[in-house]
Order: sequence, then structure tokens, then C-alpha cells
Amino acid sequence: MNETWNLIEKTMNENPAPIQNENVRYEFNLTGDDACMRQLILAEGKATITEDTSSKADCKLTMSTKDFMKLLTGDLNSTTAFMFGKLKVDGSIGLALKLEGLLKEYSFEG
Repeated sequence: MNETWNLIEKTMNENPAPIQNENVRYEFNLTGDDACMRQLILAEGKATITEDTSSKADCKLTMSTKDFMKLLTGDLNSTTAFMFGKLKVDGSIGLALKLEGLLKEYSFEG
């Protein structure tokens, strides 16, 4: 899973245009195989991923690692995932939906 987080950070920073005006902290609580917690911080046109989850996130997303990978590749719609209980959101639903739009601006094929 670490390679995936590194790929997300690298890919977003290589093309910062979609995240240029973002100032948000997302927290991911991934369950199942390769369970982990990470924060994705978008600020000043830069993406940073950290294992430090002590800072309060603007939006917390809880889902299985398998569903997270599907979300990254565009094979899972966040609204559908939320409605079927595959995605739990703590905080702004709007930010969760915005994240899906941002992720669609990138290709995370590793």
C-alpha cells in the first residue's frame, strides 16, 4: 500500500494544476487487507501524504482498501459507494465528492 500512497503524492505533485486552489486535509481509514490510516493534505498547490493523523481532518473517509483502489482508478463512484455503505464519511460530504472529481484529473496506474 505504501507504493500506492507514494504514487498518489508523486502524481499530484507532477501536475499541481487541479489542486492549485485547494486547502483541505482528507483522512483515509482503510480497512481489510493492507489496512492503514493516512492523511492527504492539499495546500498551496502541493499534495502531501502523512501517516500522522493527529491533526483534525476536514473530511474522514472510511472504506476497504479494495474499494479505495477502485475509487482511485475510477471504477467506483463515491456516491454509489456511500449509498451502499461501502464508504463512510465523517465531515463534509461535499469535500468527499470534490475529492472524487480531483482524483479523476489524474491517472494512478502504477
